[in-house]
Amino acid sequence: MYRVILASNSPRRKDILENLGIKFSVVTSEVEEKIDCSVDPYNLTCDLAYAKAKNVSERIEGKAIIIGADTVVLHQKILGKPRNHQEAYEILKSLSGKAHEVVTGIAVIDNDRKKQVTEYEVTKVYFREISDEEILKYIQTGEPMDKAGAYGIQGKASLFVKKIEGDYYNVVGLPIFRLGKIMHRYFNMNFL
Repeated sequence: MYRVILASNSPRRKDILENLGIKFSVVTSEVEEKIDCSVDPYNLTCDLAYAKAKNVSERIEGKAIIIGADTVVLHQKILGKPRNHQEAYEILKSLSGKAHEVVTGIAVIDNDRKKQVTEYEVTKVYFREISDEEILKYIQTGEPMDKAGAYGIQGKASLFVKKIEGDYYNVVGLPIFRLGKIMHRYFNMNFL
């Protein structure tokens, strides 16, 4: 019997899998996320997702499916997690009234059969105009500090989102539609 392991300590990714009723465990990856803005962002997210899954795969025994993911926000450049309040302000100000892309690389490794698949999902997000006062109040909530692009669509920043094109769960951090397709197509597993 295969175990499903999420190679992430992200509460948002855990919530998505839990909401589907998937039995899984969490083994946090020891990979340091380094954002190299000179690398193609689609390849970058896939490479980081794979590195996380591989790191966990090498530390566990027994039959397991390991899921790794990495998310970035693209708006003229790669926007990772803000390092401080000023950077969070600058990121949110740059997104105000504009569209941006959220890219999540996803990697799935079957450590028994030595099989691996890496793909990415892209969702376009449109923000309304956000006032400086709203940005500062949002930063004070602390919500933007551990999130790519300095916002979480599932939280208070949902008030900034005019519309999206694509997978909502991708913006949260785990493109469940893409993951379901990968599991079915390549690993002959269903989450239902």
